[in-house]
Amino acid sequence: MPGGAGPYAAPPRRMTTERDDMLSMRLRLDDLQKPEWRPQGGRWINGESWVEPANMSVLAMEVNDDQAPRVRVRVRECKQGEADFVKLTMEPGRARLSAGAFGTAPLYLTEKAGELHASWDLTALRPHLRIDRLVPRVVARTLTRQHRYTSETLFAGVYRLTERASAMFTTSGLSIHYPEPAEHVLEPRTLRPGVDPLVALDGLLTDVIRQAPTATGCVGVELSGGADSGNVALAVKAARFPETHSFGLLVGGRTGRRQSERRRALVEHCGFHDTATPAMQHPPFCPGGVRALRRPHDPAGAFYQEAFDVVREQAAARRCEVMFTGSGGDEINACHSRTRAELPMPEPVPWLGDKAVRALTEVNEHLAPIPVLPVPTLMAFGMHNPGFLRAGIWPVSPLAHPRIVRFMEQLPHEYKRGKALFRERIRRAGLPERVAAPAEPENFLAVLQKGLRSYGLLVLDGMLKESILVDLGYVDGKALAQARKDAGSAPVVPDLLCDVLALEVGLRSLT
Repeated sequence: MPGGAGPYAAPPRRMTTERDDMLSMRLRLDDLQKPEWRPQGGRWINGESWVEPANMSVLAMEVNDDQAPRVRVRVRECKQGEADFVKLTMEPGRARLSAGAFGTAPLYLTEKAGELHASWDLTALRPHLRIDRLVPRVVARTLTRQHRYTSETLFAGVYRLTERASAMFTTSGLSIHYPEPAEHVLEPRTLRPGVDPLVALDGLLTDVIRQAPTATGCVGVELSGGADSGNVALAVKAARFPETHSFGLLVGGRTGRRQSERRRALVEHCGFHDTATPAMQHPPFCPGGVRALRRPHDPAGAFYQEAFDVVREQAAARRCEVMFTGSGGDEINACHSRTRAELPMPEPVPWLGDKAVRALTEVNEHLAPIPVLPVPTLMAFGMHNPGFLRAGIWPVSPLAHPRIVRFMEQLPHEYKRGKALFRERIRRAGLPERVAAPAEPENFLAVLQKGLRSYGLLVLDGMLKESILVDLGYVDGKALAQARKDAGSAPVVPDLLCDVLALEVGLRSLT
């Protein structure tokens, strides 16, 4: 669906709005019979239908109606040569949405009475989310950490447009169509004599980062102190943006002190303006966070949303247009074939209710086909990236770019095992061994324990008195009460409790 220069766009206009949607819309089939789209108040309006683009300077929405009554809309980054993120084609009696391969932020869709509602922000569809009409297998996946990449969401009739998938909206309703499985390199290849894979990676990574769209040159980097974000940071330094800020969550304790030292070394080497945030001050369920305030949010959101919300607020305050992240590093360094990767055995969840137990037999049904990017990376995008969009920041994950993914698939295992190539790149940059190969990498387990012990158990007490999940049969109230009793005296609160608490609180936030 190539863009063009129609009457409303010559060349196609780039729209900015006061709203924070990458793309949101309300389409009425009746309005599509007579397409008279016009810009108004930051939206494109046609009767009672509207389409609204992002308020981010790095994205453009183009509207092309030079083949009326067919109208085409696409959302893309403001740069040349990259795939579109969303395409919309409208004609009398039908509309078709299609997603690109990047999967930066999923689009959520639902249909009712001849109207299609869509947004990247699940909470924007709140009037259409029925708590009493959940999808059992999706609830079971969420409670047992058997997450799957699929068009299904927690809510019946609400769908996620997965990568390269399309959605067709007609008088027959809404249908989702998956693409063919993506092709991948199944086995590593032998390097040609004299080829230095580190030089090749360096060139690819720097090139991908230089292509990032930015109007002012003010960018941010998520910097944890690990090999993934460290390699991204080095490439951002080489790209020479006018202004670069780094952000990171410090995990605290001895591990946090060593993490802080690694971050400091990288910040000084790269010359970033750094902001570090103690994650222990913003654990799950903490006062002032999205869950404690009962703000509407995605029930399947990230465990550490409270802490990452602080980072996103800091980046927005510094006017960062783009945030570079290290997402995807673990997946592209894996030494197994993406088409034959085995899923780990889930940990038993003793408080599963009968409805969830029955649904466990269906957790592998209706899955999306093999994508271009690694599945865990796409799922992480769905949890984390909407928060960036809400803050007006475009997230870019260079390690998950298709060119990098393809390169790493072909690389012999000895360069990927233990992230050997990534660590060698940090060494060659002149950074010390403690940065290249830390003996004790950072993790958020202590932060999770802080949140559960200090705040989560109080949430659990309330859940034992009144619970959506218990009432619907997904959680066994008696077993959950026993887990609460055991957790009160246990040295470690079972971290699986975070899944059930986060889901309960998230569902309540939408009622």
